Amino acid sequence: MMTENEIGKVVVDAAIVVHKALGSGLFEIVYEVILTHELKKHGLNVDRQVPVSGINRI
Repeated sequence: MMTENEIGKVVVDAAIVVHKALGSGLFEIVYEVILTHELKKHGLNVDRQVPVSGINRI
């Protein structure tokens, strides 16, 4: 099992790879889908757009 720091490094490194490959200016969903793919390639379990309970919305 990976530590929190190891998971954090995988996430940041994957985000950098995605940004370098795609650049800026695309819709957020594009980055979300590609980042999810990258994280899964590294063995992480990823769920997208999960509602968070206990947060008061205005």
